[in-house]
Amino acid sequence: MAQQEYEIEPEADRESLSKLERVSTGAALTDKIFSLVGRSQFFAEFSREDISILSGYMDVYRAQPGGLIIREGDSGDFMLLVIEGAVDILKRGIRGEQHMTSAGAGTTLGEMSMIDGEPRFASCLATQTTLFAVLTRDAMAQIILDQASLGSKILVKLVTMLSLRLRQTSVRLLKYMEGSR
Repeated sequence: MAQQEYEIEPEADRESLSKLERVSTGAALTDKIFSLVGRSQFFAEFSREDISILSGYMDVYRAQPGGLIIREGDSGDFMLLVIEGAVDILKRGIRGEQHMTSAGAGTTLGEMSMIDGEPRFASCLATQTTLFAVLTRDAMAQIILDQASLGSKILVKLVTMLSLRLRQTSVRLLKYMEGSR
């Protein structure tokens, strides 16, 4: 398989979103978001009512193929849920942009930076027309104030997902380290 070359233009995180087409509020797409429950690890224990409330705090954007959604190194204050389409996750390395993985409908991206405010770990580039909902740090804080039970549920889910990813990464690192001996 040929290695694809990626060129990511420097720009601020929110600036990336401002260049994409804002489609609607999440509330307008509650049914579509709810349909992801079985396909999304994030929404596994969420009720229709939970998603209806959460989607009211989100905005929905569309990125065309090649559209930059998140740029590695930018400060980040939002996470996103892919509703339709596909996104490549790219990481800068000594050989340039390297493809790490791809993400499709039901996948959440950008959680780490939304929570800790640290720079984005990787870039996210739409590989086909992609519809995604955005939850900002400010909106998350507002959910915690307005809907404490839902806010707690979201935070527990985020911590659980990040912990699982850390465990998976630790296992891969250990296998790598054991293989190099």
